[in-house]
Amino acid sequence: MSKQAVFTMKLEPELREQFMAEAEASHRPASQIVRDMMRQFVQKQRESREYEAFLQRKVDIARASISAGEGLTNDEVEAEFAARRARAAEE
Repeated sequence: MSKQAVFTMKLEPELREQFMAEAEASHRPASQIVRDMMRQFVQKQRESREYEAFLQRKVDIARASISAGEGLTNDEVEAEFAARRARAAEE
């Protein structure tokens, strides 16, 4: 991938000094470390949005199911799992 864009940023001198020292200690160019951090951030944000969309789809499906009269009431669920717990306790 060609590197044609330039990214300029302002930061505290102490942070820059510490970052440059750590980059040198790790034998990696500072620009490579920043690119890696940017890629990780982009990936994390993308995964977060995808997960939020996944959850929203699940909620929408559940709401549609409830609106259609499908599903169980809380009391029915509690009764079902009380029966399951009782059966498990007998075993």
